[in-house]
Amino acid sequence: MRAVLQRVTQASCTVDGEVTGAIDTGFLVLLGIEDADALEDLDWLAQKIIGMRVFGDENGMMNKALADVGGDILLISQFTLFASTKKGNRPGFTRAARPDVAIPLYEKMIEKLSALLGKKVKTGIFGADMKIALLNDGPVTILIDTKDKE
Repeated sequence: MRAVLQRVTQASCTVDGEVTGAIDTGFLVLLGIEDADALEDLDWLAQKIIGMRVFGDENGMMNKALADVGGDILLISQFTLFASTKKGNRPGFTRAARPDVAIPLYEKMIEKLSALLGKKVKTGIFGADMKIALLNDGPVTILIDTKDKE
C-alpha cells in the first residue's frame, strides 16, 4: 500500500458535480493498493497516518498529530500510485490491485481510520472520475509505502 498524505487547510472531492467529501484542517490521503497488500499493511499504514506528527505546535514545530489539532481525513482511492513508468511514456498499472481486491481493503481502511480518529472519514467514490480540490498547508506532503516499513 502506498499513501500520499497532504496536510491541508481544506480539501474536497466532487463527482458528477456533487461533493462526496470535504474537510478543513487535516489530511488529504491518496491511497494506492496493490495485489500483494494484506490486512497487516492496512493496520500499519492506518496507525502511521493517525500518528503522523506534522501539525504545528505553539512554537511552530511539527509536533502534533491529527487528534491534537481536531483534524479530519479525506481518503481518496488512487490506483495510479502504482504506475510503472520504466518503459515508454504511457504508464502501466499492472501492480495496482483489481477492484475485487482493492475495494474491500479500501473500505476496511475507511473503517480503521474512522475508528482510530474517533470520527467519520470523508471519502471519494472508488473508481469514479473524481475532481479533488485542496489547499496544501506548508506545503507538507509525505509518501508512505508499507513495503518500506523495515
